[in-house]
Formats: sequence, structure tokens, C-alpha cells
Amino acid sequence: MFENIVGHEEIKKVLSNAINNNGILHSYLFIGEEGIGKKELAKEFSKAILCTSEEDRPCDICKACREFNTNNNINFSAINEEGSAIKIDQIRNMQNKIAEKPMNSNYKIYLINDVELMTQEAQNCLLKTLEEPPEYIVIILITSNENKVLNTIKSRCLKLYFNNLTNEEVKNILENKFGIENTGNSFLTAVGGSIKKALLIKEKSSEYEQIDKLFDIIKKENLVNFINSASILYENKDDIYNFLDYINILLENKMKEDTYSASKYANCIFIVEEVKKRLRANSNYDMSIDYLLMNIWKEINSEGSSRY
Repeated sequence: MFENIVGHEEIKKVLSNAINNNGILHSYLFIGEEGIGKKELAKEFSKAILCTSEEDRPCDICKACREFNTNNNINFSAINEEGSAIKIDQIRNMQNKIAEKPMNSNYKIYLINDVELMTQEAQNCLLKTLEEPPEYIVIILITSNENKVLNTIKSRCLKLYFNNLTNEEVKNILENKFGIENTGNSFLTAVGGSIKKALLIKEKSSEYEQIDKLFDIIKKENLVNFINSASILYENKDDIYNFLDYINILLENKMKEDTYSASKYANCIFIVEEVKKRLRANSNYDMSIDYLLMNIWKEINSEGSSRY
């Protein structure tokens, strides 16, 4: 079961056993980083629950599976954020529909993605359903930030923790599902087990190549030319945290390649982390990038080997 989902073998066993042994619970909480397959497995689990086959589930052949695959199964609903949040009206609407029994099935399933985006009012409203769910209801919650989910909600769910995908698993998914080949170790390390991040980096490959070039010229250009070559960082505020994470991967690789200067690159990682803190504290954006570039350039081009 769930052979088309890469990785997460232990969780797949838990969900398979629940289906095979009629042990399906009313509420689940899938917890893990973005882009590692939580939603995909939640949907496959939902399809398997609704599948009418008496053998392999989901079968992708029965009417329930065919309807699920075309987003037409009336016993499955997905709730996503509207704007930047999941609002109380969405949960109230779900509760009104929950009162209606399933059609031609023993179950109705609601999948709520990015639960951390629920308003406090929406979470409190959802809690009422989790406390006394109808026997036919299954609610699957998905989050990448467990700390923003009410403890009272978490206590009423079976919590399943997803590990990041391995580099080999990411590589297999990219090649077999998306036709993306020739992914090097730096790229795989940079995506941190997240398919979502891998696709984002591939989509913006030219921008990431510009960051690569910055570290090719850092010892060749003076400070002014180096900063002038870094327009990519000034012009992409929305992607800056992904870019900073990528810079850290490059610095880690440089540490391995140049052991004599390893401490310099380690200090540069501290500089990157400091810039992250400044940005999260709403420091001036351009000044933060100035600080990043000036201090990294000075560190790399300083005489001798610096120390932690």
C-alpha cells in the first residue's frame, strides 16, 4: 500500500495497518517540514479509506477512486488558507457539512492543510468537532509548525512525525516524477529533503547560479565590485531566506574543500545567521544585505586563518 509515495515507511505501515485492521481513527495530525510528502500521503490515505475494493487499496479502479482522482468524490474535502489564513467561517462551513452523512460510503474525510495558518478562533471552533466527531468522520490535519497548533487539538489527534526525505529519495522523485536529472550533491543538500524547495530552486535556477558566481569571484574582486555583483540579493526580498540557506550550503562545501580556511567559512555561516536574525527583527533590508556582503567579503579576504 502507498507504493507510489517515496519514503516515510514507518508512517505508511501505521496507516496501512489502520485500513487493513479497521482501525481508522477520527483525527490525525501530520507533522513535518514543508514539501516532504505529507499532503500527498494524506490524500492517498484518504483515497484508500474511501476505496471500495476488498483487496489492494487504493485500487484506482473503483468508482470512489476514479472520482477521487478527478476531484469529484463528494466524501472528501480539502480546506486551504484563504488569503493568508484559515478562518473561522471555513471551519463553520465544514461543521455544517459534517452533519450530513456520507453518500455511498462509511466515511467522510476532511483534510486541513497548513493548520498553523488557522486563526485562534478557527482552531477553537475546530476543537468542538474533534471533541465529539460523528462516527463516520475522519479529519486529517497537516502542519509544518506544530508549535502554532493548540495543545488541546494535538491531544485529540494521532500525531505522526515525518522525517525529511534523504538525498537519494529526493533524487528519485525528481527524476521519476518531474523528469529533473543531473542533480548534484550541493543542490540536494540545499533542498534539505524538501521536494517543494527542490522545485523552487530549479524554477529559479538562474538566480541560484548568480549566487554560485558570487563565491567564485569573492577572492578576485574588490569589495565594491563584489557588492555590485550581488543585485540578486537586493532584488529578491521574498526569497531571501531560501537564498541565505543556500549560501550556508555553499559555505559548508567550501569548508570541506579548503580545510586551511575552514574557520573563515564557519565564521561566514555565523554572519549569515546573524543576518537572518536581523531580518526577522525587521531591520532595514538593504542595510542587512550590506552587512552580509561586507562582512563575508572581509572574512574571506582577511590575512591568515581566523578562529572561532
